[in-house]
Amino acid sequence: MSLMYGKEKDADHDLAHASDPGFVSFFSKLPKKSPTESGTIRLFDRNDFYSVHGPDAHYIATHVFRTNSVLKYLGAGGKTAGLPSVTLSYTLGHAFLREALTVKQLRVEIWVPAPGQGRKAAKFVLEKEASPGNLQAVEDLLFANSDVLSAPIVIAIKIASASGAEKAKSKTISLAYADTSVRELGVAEFVDNDLFSNTESLVIQLSVKEAIIPTGTASGTTDRDLDLNKLRAVLERCNVVVTERRPSEFTAKNVVDDIRKLTRPEGDMEHTSDASSVPAPSALSALLTYLALPSDLANHGAYKLKEHDLAQYMRLDASAVRALALVDFEGGGSINKSSTLLGLLNKCKTAQGTRLLGTWLKQPLVNLHEIRKRQDLVETFVDDSSTRRVLQDDYLKLMPDLHRLSKRFKKGIASLEDVVRVYQVVLKMPGLLKTLEGIEYEREAHRALVEKVYLGPFRLLSTNLSKYSDMVETTLDLASLDTHTYTIKPEYDEGLQGLATKLMEARDGLDAEHRVAGKDLGLELDKKLHLENSATYGYCFRLTKNDAKVIGKNKVYIELGTIKSGVYFTTKTLKSLATEYQETTEEYQRTQSGLVKEVVSIASTYTPVLENLDHILAHLDVIVSFAHVSVNAPEPYVKPTVLERGESSLILKDARHPCLEVQDEISFIPNDVEMVKGEGEFQIITGPNMGGKSTYIRQVGVIALMAQAGCFVPCSSATLPIFDSILCRVGAGDSQLKGVSTFMAEMLETASILRSASKDSLIVIDELGRGTSTYDGFGLAWAISEHIASKIRAFCLFATHFHELTALDQEISHVKNLHVVAHVGREESSQERDITLLYKVEPGVSDQSFGIHVAQLANFPENVVKLAKRKANELEDFAVGQQPEPQHSNEVTQEGIQIVEDLLRKWAENSATDGDDIVMEDVSADAQLEELRRCVEEFRPRIEGNAWVQSMISSM
Repeated sequence: MSLMYGKEKDADHDLAHASDPGFVSFFSKLPKKSPTESGTIRLFDRNDFYSVHGPDAHYIATHVFRTNSVLKYLGAGGKTAGLPSVTLSYTLGHAFLREALTVKQLRVEIWVPAPGQGRKAAKFVLEKEASPGNLQAVEDLLFANSDVLSAPIVIAIKIASASGAEKAKSKTISLAYADTSVRELGVAEFVDNDLFSNTESLVIQLSVKEAIIPTGTASGTTDRDLDLNKLRAVLERCNVVVTERRPSEFTAKNVVDDIRKLTRPEGDMEHTSDASSVPAPSALSALLTYLALPSDLANHGAYKLKEHDLAQYMRLDASAVRALALVDFEGGGSINKSSTLLGLLNKCKTAQGTRLLGTWLKQPLVNLHEIRKRQDLVETFVDDSSTRRVLQDDYLKLMPDLHRLSKRFKKGIASLEDVVRVYQVVLKMPGLLKTLEGIEYEREAHRALVEKVYLGPFRLLSTNLSKYSDMVETTLDLASLDTHTYTIKPEYDEGLQGLATKLMEARDGLDAEHRVAGKDLGLELDKKLHLENSATYGYCFRLTKNDAKVIGKNKVYIELGTIKSGVYFTTKTLKSLATEYQETTEEYQRTQSGLVKEVVSIASTYTPVLENLDHILAHLDVIVSFAHVSVNAPEPYVKPTVLERGESSLILKDARHPCLEVQDEISFIPNDVEMVKGEGEFQIITGPNMGGKSTYIRQVGVIALMAQAGCFVPCSSATLPIFDSILCRVGAGDSQLKGVSTFMAEMLETASILRSASKDSLIVIDELGRGTSTYDGFGLAWAISEHIASKIRAFCLFATHFHELTALDQEISHVKNLHVVAHVGREESSQERDITLLYKVEPGVSDQSFGIHVAQLANFPENVVKLAKRKANELEDFAVGQQPEPQHSNEVTQEGIQIVEDLLRKWAENSATDGDDIVMEDVSADAQLEELRRCVEEFRPRIEGNAWVQSMISSM
């Protein structure tokens, strides 16, 4: 971001002159808000730049300019007591606001000077408010020329507890959501557990940016408060901005009328009796109130209402989105090259395609027919690479965001440029159709599918749009498009034609007067004597100061003013012609403006066609992107065989992690995965740190998700069932800032898995029970594993360092042990082990974790490593409750002890200085050390011949 912002000159606007002294007092009385505490940032519009103050100024200085040197201090007290302030140019301010709303998940307020003040404003009023889920107020300001790559989805949630004995465990959730960018409303009602697992899945499926929930009670101790606190924790885990509203807004008053206004075409006022005919009425009411949709007439009849069924897509939890690296969660879902699955698969050429891809990855299909349909379409474009390239480079790349254009037409703010952008799409349609008709099919069955999904709809839409191009060609001056000038053709309207003729005559008159003056003054036109349209004087002549001497005292020429570039002057004739030209131009523009409205109004009738076209183009873009990635991967992806849920084992040959294999300087080592139903669907993976356990288990989740999204997968062959959910428990999810310890976060995630998993789920667990004592942790890991393996019977991959857990395969037949292989070698001359990680997964159990080896790789001090080895050995001995088995025979040990005793005695005798008494204090340390070396050399043959002495020396 900082690169985009350029240099600090953007912060150099003179705030002291633009700000009234009373502003500091005004700002101090505003409610306290900040980006870090309340997640809100305020910008004050100073007419030609923005200013930011208080904690917001520090935030901007840190995150935008990366330096505090840009801070200025308003008011008395200077740096110690003044008000910290920073200025932003409009360009920079809008770039920051875009990132704040779409990446940093901040709320935004834009304040403007209160009416009736001079240039130095002291009081401001709030003009625009926006949040990650509600961009309506700033959409035209911030996103007129930049694409929205992720939809601003906002939801409202109402919780109702179940009655009776199940009250504590189950809740009825009413949920409504809105996507204002495509004018869509949705509702869902379902029963959830006390951990809100289903709500979490739905928030992930919809890629929610903001959630509206009711405020709690004043006491903060009721059941409702406890539920809301749990819900808030779930939403924060999903990186969703939480907005609290009064409970009174969650009542169903007027909701039926509001929905009828928003979803029914004008004039269709069919009566609807009561709120029971609208699902989730209370949540919907709160949502409509928050977004103020019914009050904007442009929204009437423009929205679609649909019900969202949680079961129609694979369910994912927040931990799965992080573990499988679907999006950059910490970066607000930003699209970050190949480090995330969205970034890797996003070879889309349109904004609408990128948005749809994000939706598909969060909503993998569970309908086998639909999955195979997508796979067949991808296969079509994998087989025909030339068509794929033509579509991407010659057509999709040039398609604008038609949904955004449609919205501008509906709101009545579209311009002639928007009309032309749609016209350019219409011109591309015949070529697009011809390209799709020319696909070379390797499988004839795919022809009918392409005809049904793309060709049929495209032909119909192309026919519907044919009159649009006629309308544009009749009304617009297409010759002026090369200079990016968008005007109505004068011949389109008689009045406009007359004014155009009058303008041309006035312009000719100006040119004639220019020639007359040039001849009179004896100056060459355009080189010496310039005819210019000055912003101050209108059409007039200009001469450099040196040349201006020629007009001297000539009364024909009237001097207007002198500036650095020269002297401006006119004549009575020129003044009259310039006035006529100015008046005619204004009249022409007024007449044209009325005609522009007429043309835009006609164009806006095509918005339903454009929205349908937008959907099909986005679908085509994502399918072509899948094909592009599948073909261009380091090893091409294959079409997986997907079978109905519960009907298949999971068999992957040469499976790879798609995001890792594309990293620079990485040669990825593939592994086979065999999870045979009834024989080995629960797999425990042990092995060294950094040996590839985490990659192995996560790549299975990623491949399953890609397959159900309809994409090809990074394997040489793949067969897998449909999973109803992928649930993960990985990594140390520290949430100390939220008062949740690492271990508590781990237990909450695991509890959610145990509650929501079914036999058709895929569970990925990477370490469990490591945040508490070894024995408690192992007990939990065993109990959880046994419950999943015996009660739930889900497909599960469990990576662990509890090697004792591998004994579970003795008790449950379908538990299978695997380990990542490490080659351990010993150098002949030392006891040190040389460990090579092979990144291959094989059946069986690993006997060690090699954690101390990793410490060596991290350059731990040698004495720390040796102490770690000794303590690890002691603890292992202690753990099994017995003396270690002797490494050496009793004879070798006794012989070794005798060698050490003889060596020490010899050293002591040689160092003695006072008869038989050994007095070593008088001998220097260096002399004693030298004597010890001589004794060791003397005893070396005996030392090298005894294994016990050698092992003792190496451990020192």
